[in-house]
Amino acid sequence: MIYDTIIIGNGPAGLSAAIFAARSNLKTIVIGEKLGGQASDAHLIENYPGFPSISGFELMQKFEEHAKTQGVEIIYTRAQKFEKDKKKQTFKIMTGDNEYETRTIILALGTTTRKLNIPGEVEYLGKGVSYCATCDGAFFRDKTIAIVGGGDAALSATLYLAGIAKKIYLIHRRQGFRGEPIKLKNIKDAKNVELVLDTVPTGISGEITVTGLKTRNVTDNQEKQIKLDGVFIEVGSTPTTVLAQELGIKLDEKGYIKVDPAQNTNTPGIFAAGDITTNSNYFRQVITAASEGSVAADSAFKFIREKS
Repeated sequence: MIYDTIIIGNGPAGLSAAIFAARSNLKTIVIGEKLGGQASDAHLIENYPGFPSISGFELMQKFEEHAKTQGVEIIYTRAQKFEKDKKKQTFKIMTGDNEYETRTIILALGTTTRKLNIPGEVEYLGKGVSYCATCDGAFFRDKTIAIVGGGDAALSATLYLAGIAKKIYLIHRRQGFRGEPIKLKNIKDAKNVELVLDTVPTGISGEITVTGLKTRNVTDNQEKQIKLDGVFIEVGSTPTTVLAQELGIKLDEKGYIKVDPAQNTNTPGIFAAGDITTNSNYFRQVITAASEGSVAADSAFKFIREKS
């Protein structure tokens, strides 16, 4: 079987692309490891039209259900290797046990969590160090924790954990925050959150589990040791572009896939959508990822039609 399009990634961009591709009568399959990608980790999404307040996982379930009603095939596994058949002008995607052939590819791999790369981060992963507030927050009820970061992810995690933890230190390397002002206002109103600004973490310590975080003030280089039970790291993400690089797809200086307004990459027949791309002015939101996915699907449809 030769698919019309194979979508790599089942987050907002990938599932949106699948819905639009299927509605254009393209034989479509989605390959991805985790439903919803990072969007599923969001405790609450309050800016997706039609849903004033919904958890990220629930919203992604609705995306998946919608795609399945259109006849989309979804496989939960990892795409490991790409090959191009120049004679047939198709692409082959290997997942380890299986091989799939397609006329077009839509890359919607999203991003991966950025690490601090400080002592103790790896050693205490799962023992007090976490990259997912909604996944691990319940383990820190009535405990003292630190959240590291200054973007929307860090602010959302802080608001979520403020209702669980006894005390939160929100550590940010600058004075200003990049996240939504309304979230920052609510954080400042929370009685159990203390802002620790102009500060970077330099080491995580512990015994069996995390017991402390070492920090350094970037203005006066003063070091402090904070006694706590856990550290949540929310310092952004990096694009998942290893497979794209193997295909010779051009990236920008930050590692994101270069696309035009129609989500075309520099390789004919390969499109990209969502957080992995240079579109939407790097505005990493569910709504922008979904819109890019729909455009990519339409471009794949037009590409196949022109080749027929």
